[in-house]
Amino acid sequence: MKMLRSCRLLLWQVALRLSYNVVIASLCREGSDIFTSVRENSPTGEFISSINITAGPRANTIRLCLSGRNANWFYLEGRTIRLNSSVFRVLDREVEGSVLIAELICYENDIIQGNYRILVEILNENDNKPNFLLETIQPFTISELTAVNSVVFTVKAVDADGDMISYIIDPSSQDAEFFRIDLPNTGKVVLNKPLDYETRTHLQLIMWAQESNTVDKFNTSAVLNINIEDGDDQYPHFLPCTPVSPGVPVCMNPTYTTNITQKHQDVGLDFSPGPITAEDGDKGINAPLTYTILSGQTHSHSPLDSCTNVCTGVFASPTGDDQGRFTINNTTGEIRLTRAADDQRLTTNYMLTIMVCQVDDRLKYSVASVLVRVLYENAFPPAFNRTTYKGFIIQSSSPASIVTTYGNQVLQVQVSDRDFPDGRNPNIHYLLHPPSELYQVTKEGVLIAKTNQLRAFDRQILQVIARDEESGEEVSASVDIEVLQRGQAVPSGAFKEQQLFGDVDSTLAGGIAVLILIVLLSAILFLLLWTVHRRRVQNPEDRPAIAFGKHPNVVSSPPVFVDESSHGSRAFTRQSGSFHGRQGVYTRRPSLLPPPSSSQLSEPGESRTRPPLPPPSSSSHLFTVAEKHEGGAHTWEDLRLPVEPASIHGEDIPAVNTGMPQRDENMKTD
Repeated sequence: MKMLRSCRLLLWQVALRLSYNVVIASLCREGSDIFTSVRENSPTGEFISSINITAGPRANTIRLCLSGRNANWFYLEGRTIRLNSSVFRVLDREVEGSVLIAELICYENDIIQGNYRILVEILNENDNKPNFLLETIQPFTISELTAVNSVVFTVKAVDADGDMISYIIDPSSQDAEFFRIDLPNTGKVVLNKPLDYETRTHLQLIMWAQESNTVDKFNTSAVLNINIEDGDDQYPHFLPCTPVSPGVPVCMNPTYTTNITQKHQDVGLDFSPGPITAEDGDKGINAPLTYTILSGQTHSHSPLDSCTNVCTGVFASPTGDDQGRFTINNTTGEIRLTRAADDQRLTTNYMLTIMVCQVDDRLKYSVASVLVRVLYENAFPPAFNRTTYKGFIIQSSSPASIVTTYGNQVLQVQVSDRDFPDGRNPNIHYLLHPPSELYQVTKEGVLIAKTNQLRAFDRQILQVIARDEESGEEVSASVDIEVLQRGQAVPSGAFKEQQLFGDVDSTLAGGIAVLILIVLLSAILFLLLWTVHRRRVQNPEDRPAIAFGKHPNVVSSPPVFVDESSHGSRAFTRQSGSFHGRQGVYTRRPSLLPPPSSSQLSEPGESRTRPPLPPPSSSSHLFTVAEKHEGGAHTWEDLRLPVEPASIHGEDIPAVNTGMPQRDENMKTD
């Protein structure tokens, strides 16, 4: 313990000697307390005060030292006190306080002879900016139902220098128009205009805190994020929503339409532009909804006058569903047809009024119309009376002109529909596909051209589409339009090729023309071949012998010869050009040869050759021969019978008996 105390005493003496500055003088005389000031942020060695102490007559030396709470901020230099600061140790009023307190002790012969107080006021300098309190600039939420001119939030900032602060809303903020500050020094922010959750769900604001009593006007800023809470202030609406105007969250309810026939019953109806559905206008709340049929009307019209609708009455049912003909699902909004339309003579349109409202607030509701059209069975599609129309337009400076056709008559493209007694379907809508900037078509099928934008000799091919808006069927036709010069007359009639193909399109007309050309070429080729063949047939040198069955009008058939010998009669066939006549066989004279001997006859099964015949002669005559069997050999006898001319397939062949029969090497016998 003694050693520990000795060490402490030694350390204490060392510390005291560091703060001591011995002044060689006489004994301490009466001094005074030091009251002075220094600016914050003053540099090192800044003069604080001088020391007024004189030595006594018997004193050898005096010693001065500094002590106290803030003694480390000062040091002694001769008979002066200076500021002990550095770059890393700056005198800051906001940290150290407004006053530095120390004590000056005077020792004479190591005996304390006097204590003097040192009070140094730290003069404030504007060296700090205001700072917002974090808890006042955190994101927060306000309801869209907050009243205008009410205080919605308060911001707070502090200045370490104690300066007065004023608050400003940055006008460049995108949502600055929603708020204002009436008392700048309070920081209270007031709602300047109504909030709307359906338009904006989030707002952002920039706030400034600025010194108001200083020359420097130091300031600082903060970004405030404000969330809008949805309030139950909107009514439900049917979908799809069509805004009344851009930027206005008010919807125009659609009219739902559907088509049915008299065969439909106990089915769910599909509507256009979509299924019957609604949503709460407060999307942040999305309150549950319920659907109801309020009322209905039946509109009837005759097919002969489909453009006139006559109201026949209002449903007496409390729910307006025509005694249960239509039912609606209160949760989903689906409408079902429970029984078919019972009027077979007239086409009936049912007009229903449906309502949707919030379950928790029936006063928030919306209504829409539902049109159910009862249609005839569509048995025939619409059809143009032709597939291609011809039109003319005369060049002029007029902004618009009607397209005409032959004879300067107004060109009118029309379709007929056999589903209607007069063929006119009032639901037909005409349009050009693709749309043209130079031409338009009216509901009656009349084409209108922007004449001042057309040039002479221009030609356009337009496609006109006729659409049945009730059934959705479409049919198209082409319109060929020519631009005539100024003063040029419109042709009075079509050309021949136009008359030929006026009712068909260009592709079909081209195909027919090619087919006709092919038929004509085939006919010409056939005539040429037939002429060459006939010339060959009529040439005598080229006509083969009748005996060989080569005449074009003779049908060759193998003749049958009768054997009159004692061995009995037998028939045999010879392959030659001879043919049967009366009482024998007719043959040409040059082909008759002496009958062959028995030795010349071939055995059955052997091949026999026929010598070539002499060329036929135009003077060949026919005569009758008879075959006799003598001693196993065949002989020929000229019966010399007159032969009447025979007609073979229209050609007369003279039958003349001349000369004796000759041997025919080509005759085959058995």
